[in-house]
Amino acid sequence: MGSFGHEPAVKSEPEDLAVAARNSRYGLVLYSLYFAFYAGFVGLNAFAPAAMAVDLAGINLAIWYGLGLIVAAMVLAVIYTYLCSGKVES
Repeated sequence: MGSFGHEPAVKSEPEDLAVAARNSRYGLVLYSLYFAFYAGFVGLNAFAPAAMAVDLAGINLAIWYGLGLIVAAMVLAVIYTYLCSGKVES
């Protein structure tokens, strides 16, 4: 019978500082890429709002850019997961 404790079902491995540092660097680089993409969206809205009204295939640029932000976030998450699953070379 299971216990009523709140500990994890599987004990986690001890955290390796080299792995944590590498993963943090990957996260910061990918975050910087996404931030630049998002800053472009905000910049266009703030300084050139007429540009966001341009129609592309019947849909305005604001919608395309917003969808691009969502897709980019998912793609970067997959890339981060892939990069962080590799082994650290000592």
